[in-house]
Amino acid sequence: MTVTNLYRETSQENREAHPVVQHLQREVANAFVLYANYKHYHWQTYGPLFRDLHFLFDDLAGRVLGTIDQMAERIRMIGQDVQAVQLKQFQETSTVSSARATQSISEMLEEAQTNLLLVIKNMREAARVADHAEDPGTVDLFSKIVQVHERDEWFVREVLKKRDGLIT
Repeated sequence: MTVTNLYRETSQENREAHPVVQHLQREVANAFVLYANYKHYHWQTYGPLFRDLHFLFDDLAGRVLGTIDQMAERIRMIGQDVQAVQLKQFQETSTVSSARATQSISEMLEEAQTNLLLVIKNMREAARVADHAEDPGTVDLFSKIVQVHERDEWFVREVLKKRDGLIT
């Protein structure tokens, strides 16, 4: 088999409508929306936990930002283009919600947790789809990135515990 035929065979498996490609496209969009949300929360934080939450939200933003390029480059590696290139397209493709304008600290944290749980669920499903499609590179990528979101959800969950009464 020639190199051209091998490439054609591989790129046919990863056509634009292929479920693995669609999952990657959605997770790039989700990551952009999460990043924008975290920066919004970072800028809107107030109250007795201001400093800690201000830094937490900035850390969350930095970690999710670090995942975007990895997923976008994976889309390119397997022969497709990143579909969403404008913020509006990311919001339309994303399955997570954009941050609401006026929220309490508790609402920001709860919204972040809800979105993280949705992304974790989506990524686990995406890893199963990639595994079924015999795409170990994408399985590995989702496996690594889902751990970033699992850790972030754990941090948010711990902050939301009402033991000290500071989050209202």
